[in-house]
Amino acid sequence: MQGVTELVNESLADKQLPESLQPIKPWQDRLTVINGLSGRIAGGGHSNDFGALGAYNCGSGVGSSGTPTDETIDVALGKKLGGIFPHFGIGISGRKDDDVIYNSSAWGKGQPTPTICQPMTSYGALFGSIAGGNSKAEFNARTNLLDFLREDVKRLQGQVAGAEHDKLQAHLKGYEDMRNRQSRLGQIEGTLRRTAPKVTDKFKSEVESDRLDAQFDIAAAALIGGLTRSITIASGVGNPYFSIRFTGLGIDLDKHSIGHGGSFNGMNPSQLKVKIHKFHFQLIADLMKKLDAVPEGDGTMLDNTVIVYLSDAAEAHHSRCGQWPFVLIPGRNTGLKGGQYIDFPHYMQDGHREIGNLYTTLLHAAGDKREYFGVHDAMLKGEAHGDGPLEPLFA
Repeated sequence: MQGVTELVNESLADKQLPESLQPIKPWQDRLTVINGLSGRIAGGGHSNDFGALGAYNCGSGVGSSGTPTDETIDVALGKKLGGIFPHFGIGISGRKDDDVIYNSSAWGKGQPTPTICQPMTSYGALFGSIAGGNSKAEFNARTNLLDFLREDVKRLQGQVAGAEHDKLQAHLKGYEDMRNRQSRLGQIEGTLRRTAPKVTDKFKSEVESDRLDAQFDIAAAALIGGLTRSITIASGVGNPYFSIRFTGLGIDLDKHSIGHGGSFNGMNPSQLKVKIHKFHFQLIADLMKKLDAVPEGDGTMLDNTVIVYLSDAAEAHHSRCGQWPFVLIPGRNTGLKGGQYIDFPHYMQDGHREIGNLYTTLLHAAGDKREYFGVHDAMLKGEAHGDGPLEPLFA
């Protein structure tokens, strides 16, 4: 099937949004829906794991998220934007006992970054310095441990030379970076006390939708408090973590089974997916309200924020990544344009673009002018293959 052969670029003004996007209707003028990008380099299947945000193949498969072959876009943006935590990953897993997993983000080749799946662990990592009880005790214990490890590595360095000395130096830098971060958290206790989320029952709930709600509260507080400028919220992402059940939404059927055509309680697969997506966008809408209430520069924090929503499985349950839809919500001061529907020429057509081009666009908006992010699809030739950002996205 040939698909779209020319760029489609339409205003969303006066257009009816689908049910899934209704929670963000108040910001329809900021919303950009992107279709037509491919990401076949990532491989496809139930999940593309690190490849979804890395635009590369990480060799994942059943039961394994594979190994990252480079950094992912969320981490690349965090490195550029800085912060006490250059990047922070949180979310929920299909296994309710998971605390920390490695599923979607990476610092570099062979360096996956953690996704914290328990809200209380996320809270302790970010706000432990001002918390009481176990969170405070764990923060102090972590600080003391890092002090001990730094001194221990320094002692060992004096006893070895050559490659072993260099290896220890790398370890030392890692420990010192973590210890410096602990110190910086201690220095902004006043800010943390003002911005820390209130811990409620949902932070300790066994219901996955409650935990995801709590993680969004933590994300808002982390951004508002200046702890990070790049945060990834992963809702059942990666192998083998995607088989999650949204029982809190009245859906006692796992996402994997829904993808295979399963129905539940009178709802068909499409209706179940809409209900889950709408819940996600309600949480995004709540986050946007919080950011919009914080003055920043000549606007609000929301004006300076870009929100990106995507599936780790591209266009289908057993995807081939020929179509990878995205929802982009760029702030007014980000240099990116909202209020539009864009469909790029489809796979193999002249003018076709890849997810790597979108990630390059985000980097350009952040001031990183690299030519391309990720790995190109070797099958694409001529006008269906190209570096650079997606020009229609710039304001």
